[in-house]
Amino acid sequence: MSNIDKSAGAMRRLWIGRSQHLASGLISLALTLFGLLVFTFLLSRAAPIDPALQLVGDHASEETYQQARHELGLDESLPMQFLHYLGRLTHGDLGMSQLSQQPVLNDLMRTFPATIELATCAMFFGAFFGILFAILAVYKPGSWLDQLARFISLLGYSVPVFWLGLLGLLLFYATLHWSAGPGRLDDIYTYTMTQDSGFVLLDAFRSGDINIIKNAIAHLWLPVAVLALLSMASITRLLRAVMLEESNKEYVILAQAKGAGRLRILLVHVFPNVLGTLITILALSYTGLLEGAVLTETVFAWPGLGRYLTSALFASDTAAVLGATLLIGTCFVLLNALADILTKWVDPRTR
Repeated sequence: MSNIDKSAGAMRRLWIGRSQHLASGLISLALTLFGLLVFTFLLSRAAPIDPALQLVGDHASEETYQQARHELGLDESLPMQFLHYLGRLTHGDLGMSQLSQQPVLNDLMRTFPATIELATCAMFFGAFFGILFAILAVYKPGSWLDQLARFISLLGYSVPVFWLGLLGLLLFYATLHWSAGPGRLDDIYTYTMTQDSGFVLLDAFRSGDINIIKNAIAHLWLPVAVLALLSMASITRLLRAVMLEESNKEYVILAQAKGAGRLRILLVHVFPNVLGTLITILALSYTGLLEGAVLTETVFAWPGLGRYLTSALFASDTAAVLGATLLIGTCFVLLNALADILTKWVDPRTR
């Protein structure tokens, strides 16, 4: 057999292996999403709230109540109800919100961009400063830089987010007047600026009005700072631990014996080897910001998914709660799948 045939056979086996791995990953992703659908459906049926009774009210007649159960499909078997649930999902039907009297899908499309905007900005600053503090801490373990990084991590983990948000409003809004306060925009701009994308900062820049841009940033920076501190704390702590463990391996000791500087070793040798772990940390942190911004959005009156979910829970709005839960769960699954793909791409050891 010639060398060309051997190379072609090796390439064929490589592509077959990668195709099988990709197919396995897609099947795993599909099964995970299906399991999420089953969970949300069973959760809706296990909830101590009767959708039919909630629809017709406590004083409705038995005939009206039974008619509502029939229209909602609650008089059918559980497997048939699940099939109807899947059918409605394929058409984007998540039900009607009792709170807003609007389709849940429309509510999610209105509120989710606000949460994405808040979480993405917080993630950007949290990741930047979290990685920076972790590298500085590992550069000189036990130094004041390391102690500062550990203190910030402890602060981010220990301080309740609602208390930190209220304290920030008291200091930067009520006292120093550095922040524009709760909400996304002042009322004068809310009703005069065209909001097509749902991302206020993007729409503000598209408007070209410097006053709107300043107002949007003034409303955004404080809740972003609160969430960024939480994200930075987890990123700093986890990345510091991983880099310290990696710094004790033989290739680092060999590089030190050859006279390489500490900073060069961290940036050139250690950091690339923990990049796959860092991607996983960032994905988990970003997912946590998407689903964990409930208290922050409540404190800052931020009209995002977290505040919408809180209002739906207090109003016992089952359709809204399940729609928001399904959206958050889907984001969690997809972000973890993306992190897995990126990890395999940057770290050959995981392939």
